[in-house]
Amino acid sequence: MFRIFTNINRKAFINAIIATLVVVLITLVGSLNLQNFDAALIIYFFGTISMTFGVVYHHSVWKQRPPTKKYWKRTWEFVFSKDYLIYMKEIIKLSVRNILFQRFILPRGKMRWFGHFLLATGCLISFMVTFGLTFGWMHFTLKPGTTDMYETHMFGITVMTFPLNTIMAMILFHILLWTAIMVIVGCLIMMHRRFIDEGQIATQWFERDWLPLILLVAVSVTGIGIWFDYTYLEGKMSQFMAITHAITVAMFLMWIPFGKFFHIFQRPAQVGANIYKIEGKRRGMQVCPHTKEEYAPKMHVEDLKEITKEMGFDLEREEDGMSYLEYSPEGKRSCLAKAHLKERKESGSYFG
Repeated sequence: MFRIFTNINRKAFINAIIATLVVVLITLVGSLNLQNFDAALIIYFFGTISMTFGVVYHHSVWKQRPPTKKYWKRTWEFVFSKDYLIYMKEIIKLSVRNILFQRFILPRGKMRWFGHFLLATGCLISFMVTFGLTFGWMHFTLKPGTTDMYETHMFGITVMTFPLNTIMAMILFHILLWTAIMVIVGCLIMMHRRFIDEGQIATQWFERDWLPLILLVAVSVTGIGIWFDYTYLEGKMSQFMAITHAITVAMFLMWIPFGKFFHIFQRPAQVGANIYKIEGKRRGMQVCPHTKEEYAPKMHVEDLKEITKEMGFDLEREEDGMSYLEYSPEGKRSCLAKAHLKERKESGSYFG
């Protein structure tokens, strides 16, 4: 028991506690001191609290890794540099391209991109709606004095009024139904790929690759079940469907910090990595001493030297103090071959 506590990352643990308290605070503030908090969503709330603690803890530990820490530091240096406008433009462009439209996955296949896009878009919209309702930030009420007009409230402020039996009402009241269908189709595309792709079959395992998809399908199917019940069964199964859906959602939320879907929170950091590459090219490329050709940004090589020293690796040559990191992959292979040749020559035997 004590060994478990000694292995806890103190900085990450403190960050996770602070983030959890912030979620509780914004729930109190956003729901006007719980005035607009729906007690029926309490399971979702505790699932969200668990997810927040786990995600922030995992993310904090991940950011403490030397390479990630360097990328993170560099990204903010570029964003707040004199070229602020240039980088903000790139951040917006990359965010729209790679986060909103998931275009980074398109070169790997159109069907794979389509499934990824449906999953990402469906999940993001569902998260926004579910969190807004769970935290009491958003709720709907009948407009006073009417029987066919609804109002949308955000943080206690009326932001929209719309009539029933219209397209707008159908979209708003059934938005989680549409996103559930998107998620199910996306999951089926991904599952089909895991059945037929030889590379996936050879490397996948249940906890990492299949369980997240199964949980998403369970969340979506039970969510559709709630809609089907109150639309066609007059709410006869409402209690069972509501509890089943809440449990599957809570299970999915609590699994996010430990499963493959943690990359939802890592993806925005990839925007910083792309900014890093752009700035690296602007500052000049490293020329390999062996091939005499450019192969990587100089800034990247210099940062790698710092990181390897922090991690206790000495990659400098004794004869001239040059780092092996200054060589391209081809140059490193050449250095390795020369080292083997030198050892065999000194041993007096080239073979055996």
